[in-house]
Amino acid sequence: MDNNTLEMLEFPRVRERLAHYTSFSAGRELALALEPTSDIDLVILLLKQSAEARKLLSIKPDFHISEAYDVREDVMRAEKGVPLDPQTLLKVLKTMAAARLARSGLGRMTEELPALWAVVRDISVQSELEGEISRCISPAGEIMDSASPRLANLRWQLRESRRHLQERLAGIVKSKKGQTVLQEPLITERNGRYVLPVKAELKKELKGIVHDISNTGATVFIEPLETVEVGNELRQAEIEERQEIERILAALSASIGASGADILHNINILARLDLVLAKAFYAEKIKAIEPEISVPAEGARQSLILVNARHPLLRGEAVPLNVEIGHDFSILIISGPNAGGKTVALKTVGLLVSMAQSGLPIPCAEGTCMPVFDAVFADIGDEQSIEQTLSTFSAHINNISRIVKTTSPRSLVLLDELGISTDPEEGAALAQAVLLHFLGKGTMVVVTTHYSQLKAFAHLNPGLRNASLDFDPVTLMPTYKLRVGMPGGSNALNIATRFGLPQEIVTDARSIMSKGSQEVEAMLSDLTAEQKRLEDLHASLKVEETRARELTGKLEDEIARLKEKERDLLREIQDNLNKEIAGLYRAIREAEAELKKQRNREKIEQSKKALEKISSEADKHNKELAQKLADIKGSDEAAAEIAAGDSVRIRDMDIIAEVISVHSDDGRLEVQTGDIRLTLNAGSVEKLESLGPAADIEKPVIRPRTTRPASPELDLRGKRADLVGAHLDTYLNDAFMSHLMEVRVIHGYGTGAVRNAVREFLQGHALVKSFRPGGQGEGGDGVTVVRLA
Repeated sequence: MDNNTLEMLEFPRVRERLAHYTSFSAGRELALALEPTSDIDLVILLLKQSAEARKLLSIKPDFHISEAYDVREDVMRAEKGVPLDPQTLLKVLKTMAAARLARSGLGRMTEELPALWAVVRDISVQSELEGEISRCISPAGEIMDSASPRLANLRWQLRESRRHLQERLAGIVKSKKGQTVLQEPLITERNGRYVLPVKAELKKELKGIVHDISNTGATVFIEPLETVEVGNELRQAEIEERQEIERILAALSASIGASGADILHNINILARLDLVLAKAFYAEKIKAIEPEISVPAEGARQSLILVNARHPLLRGEAVPLNVEIGHDFSILIISGPNAGGKTVALKTVGLLVSMAQSGLPIPCAEGTCMPVFDAVFADIGDEQSIEQTLSTFSAHINNISRIVKTTSPRSLVLLDELGISTDPEEGAALAQAVLLHFLGKGTMVVVTTHYSQLKAFAHLNPGLRNASLDFDPVTLMPTYKLRVGMPGGSNALNIATRFGLPQEIVTDARSIMSKGSQEVEAMLSDLTAEQKRLEDLHASLKVEETRARELTGKLEDEIARLKEKERDLLREIQDNLNKEIAGLYRAIREAEAELKKQRNREKIEQSKKALEKISSEADKHNKELAQKLADIKGSDEAAAEIAAGDSVRIRDMDIIAEVISVHSDDGRLEVQTGDIRLTLNAGSVEKLESLGPAADIEKPVIRPRTTRPASPELDLRGKRADLVGAHLDTYLNDAFMSHLMEVRVIHGYGTGAVRNAVREFLQGHALVKSFRPGGQGEGGDGVTVVRLA
C-alpha cells in the first residue's frame, strides 16, 4: 500500500489505538507494523480470525493471554550459553505457560473457532521444561530447596551452623562479661560475619577479630575468637550454596537454549494471537464489525457499499455515511458547503477500506460490502514544499501525476478539491480530463469539488455520479448527511454571513455574481429544500405506518384475549352443567335403588323415563357448548387419543362407561353405562388404561454426590482478580470436604491485584481459621498458606 496515502488517511493513529489493546510487547510490535494487504484470500482469513476473536470474547469474556513476555533476546542469549538470572527464567516459564494455556483453551473450541485454532495449533508445549523451572524457582523468583538435593542439604547445614553460631553468641551476650563490655545486648552482622557491639574502651576485654567501628568510634564490632571457626564453616556453606545455585541456573539456561527454536516460535504465535485479540477489543470499543468481502467474477465491475459507516477517530456521535459506488458508476463527485464534511467523507471511505484490508473490523452496519483493492491512493490537503520549491498546485499535480501512472482498474483513488489553487476554468478542465482518464481505465474514484463545471460534467456523463453533503438553509449549518444523485451548492455567501462578514460585503458579492451562477445556486437551494420536504414527508409516513402496525397488534392481542375469555366462560358453564347432571344422576341412581328394593315396576319405568329426559336435555346442552368450543379452538386434542370400544371413567360422576362412537366433527364422545347413553366432551373422561396403580409409579432415586479428594494447593496465576473469588470458594469447600487441614494458594507477585483479592476473600470466609504469606522455600509472598477450620 502507498505509505503517503496511509499517512493522509491517518492510518498510523488507528495502529496506535490498536496497539493499546495488546498484552505484551511482541504483539504491540505487530500492531504498530500492521499494513493493508491486497491478497484477497489473506484479507478474508484475517477478518475471519477477527470475527472468531469477537465470538470468543462473547463466550469467554475473561479469555486473555496470561502473563507473557517478549523474552526472545533472553532465549537467544541462552542459546549462546549465557546463564539467565532467576527473574528472567521466571519470565520464560510464564511465557511458556501462556502459550500452553492459549493452545489448550482454543483446543477445546476447534469446531466453533477453526481460524483461531489454526493460529495456535503449532504451539510446541514444553511441559517437561516448565516443570523443571517450576520445581527450581518460586513465584517470587527465588531458588527453592527442591531445586537439587545438594542445595537442600547445604541450606540445612547453613541453618544449623547459623543456629549454633547464634547460640554461642547469645551465651556471650548473656554472660556477666558480656553485660559489662557490650554497648548493647544484641548480635549484628558486618561483612557477612556475626559480631558483637563492644565498647571501644573495653575492646581488649573480648578477644576476637575487629570487623568494623561505628562512626562515632564509641563502638567496636568484634567477632569473638570462640565463634570464628563456626563463622568460617557458615561462610564456606554460603559459598557452596552460591556455587550450587549458579550450577542450577546454568543447567536451566542450557535447557532453555536447547529448546530455543520452539520457544521463539511460540512467542511469535502468541504475538499473532495477541494482535487478533487486540482487534476484537478495539472493535468492541468503536462498535465495529467485519465487512463482507466481494469476490468479483472475471471482468465484472467492483462495488463498494458502506452502510452507516463512521470515521473511527471522530469523537462523539458521528453522522453515519451511506454510499454505494461501482454498480452504475465508478466515479463519485461530492460537492457541498465548506466545513460540511466532504473531506471527512473522503477520508472515511479510504480509512475503512485500509482497515478492512488489514484484517480490522470497521465501524459500520450489516450490509457493508467491499472489494479488495490492489492499492489505495489519496491526494488530500496542502502539501506545498518550500525546500522543493513546490507551490500548492504544483504539489497536487506532482502527486496526481504519480497516481495516474500507478493506478490500475482495481485501485481506489481519493482526490480532495481536484484542480484547485489555479485558474478555476483551467483547473476545472484539467479535473475533467483526469476523471475521463480514470473513467476509461475503470478505476474507482471519489473526488470532492466546488466547481460547477464538474457538477454538470457528472450529470452529463454516464459512469459519473453527483453527491452532496446537505446544508440547512434555515440554520445556515451543515447536516453532514451525504445524498447521492444530487449536486450541492457551496453556500459560500451564507457561510460568510454566519461567520460574521458584514452584510454589505455579502450583498455586494451577490450583485457581482453572474446571473447564471445565482440561478444555479438558487435552483440547488430550492431542490435541496424540496428534497428535505419529501424526506420529512416520507419519515412522517413511516411513523404513521409504524403506529398503525402497533395499533393492529394491540387490536389482535385484545381479540385473542376476548376469545380466551369466552373459552374460559364456556368451559366454566359446561363444568357447572356437568356437575349438576352428575348430582341428578346420583339422585336418580339412589331412587332407582330404592325402587328396586320395593320391586315396584311401575315406579322403575317412570324413573327410567325421567332419567332419559334429563340425559336428553343434558346431551342437548352439551352439544351446544361443544359446538361453540369447536368454533373457537377446533377439535379437542383429547378425542384423538380415545377410540370406539375404549373403557373410560366419567370424571364428575365417577362412573365406568364404554365409548360407543367418537364424533369426528366436534370431537365429542358417545358413551354407554348400563342402559344409559350420554354424549360428553372428550375432556370430561379419561381412559382406564392410562390410570396405573400408585404402587407401579417408579420413585426417583437419590444418589449421593461423589467427589474426588481436593489437591493441597490451588494455582490462580494468570486469573483475573475479579474472578478469583468463585475459584477460591469452590476449592475451599472441596478441601474442607477432603479433610485437609492446610492448603497453599499460589497467586504469584505481578501487580499484587490477585494476591490482595485472595486475602480479602479469605478474611471473612467461614471455612478459614487463619492464613499467612508463604515462608522461605514455600514461595514467599507469591503464596498464601491457609489453615482450615
